[in-house]
Amino acid sequence: MSDFPSARRVALAPAAGLGRDAAITLSVHEVGEGPAVVLCHGFPELAYSWRHQLPALAQAGFRAIAPDQRGYGGSSRPDAIEAYGLDALTGDLVGLLDALEIETAIFAGHDWGGFVVWAMPILHPERTAGVIGVNTPYVAFPSTDMLRGAVPDDEKMYILWFQTPGRAERVLDANPRSVFEKLMRGGVPPHAPDARSTTASPRDMNPFRHLETVEARGPEILSAADLEHYTRVFEETGFGGGIHWYRNIDRNRERFPQVGSAPVDVPCLMVTAEWDPVLRPEMAAGMERLVADLETVMIEKCGHWTQQDKPAELNRILVDWLGRRFR
Repeated sequence: MSDFPSARRVALAPAAGLGRDAAITLSVHEVGEGPAVVLCHGFPELAYSWRHQLPALAQAGFRAIAPDQRGYGGSSRPDAIEAYGLDALTGDLVGLLDALEIETAIFAGHDWGGFVVWAMPILHPERTAGVIGVNTPYVAFPSTDMLRGAVPDDEKMYILWFQTPGRAERVLDANPRSVFEKLMRGGVPPHAPDARSTTASPRDMNPFRHLETVEARGPEILSAADLEHYTRVFEETGFGGGIHWYRNIDRNRERFPQVGSAPVDVPCLMVTAEWDPVLRPEMAAGMERLVADLETVMIEKCGHWTQQDKPAELNRILVDWLGRRFR
């Protein structure tokens, strides 16, 4: 994409208390001036997933910043599973603000990035001016026991299948193009015959393990250049760094029980997607009990990959809310 800003490498100072026992470098894309908005991607994505939002936010008078997060793209990819806990992931955002000499920022996160940004006002309130959840509501981390209660077969629940080191990597690293070509697609109605855009059968929540046979569902949302970009990057890096985030869910739940249960005291925006089969809109119901200053907006006919499925709609929502609350 021609107006996607080039990356620069930003070194973060080691900080043991923030999960940075060694120096971490993030690959960061930045454009614009004004109040800082840090855009945090999910799995398996990159800063590139925010390519439509960066120029729109900059044009609206904001300093838009999108890093490849720890384990992804051009950023550091530590080997240890424990290096991808919530302390490290939020600590990287604090370190990024320090390196860019920014006191506070609004943090926007999609998918896994949403879990990270909702933790910011709890773990680092002094650095958090506001939070935007894109598809991801403010909820506690699930546990592997909870997930097994819903889907007893680990093979059929991708988060459980991810828990064994090396198993998912052997499959995904061998088929990076298929991951994006078949799974990163637009939404479909949940009751339509082709509503299995991210599942292989009604009881199977793990399309990753059989990429050769899973059928692509939903409209294409990636251009040929977009598909090539994702493929090339993940051919180089593999998927292991991002999968390690999932291997910390029990540890995160044990170490940070306040995340998802403590009140959030900053202005917040929750953007839901009508046709997201994973982070369903109804999961955001009741958030107002813990988030006093909350606005919620649903994007109709939108699937899981909101920034790329309905970029114009999301941009309008972000610019409107940010303009009213931070300009």
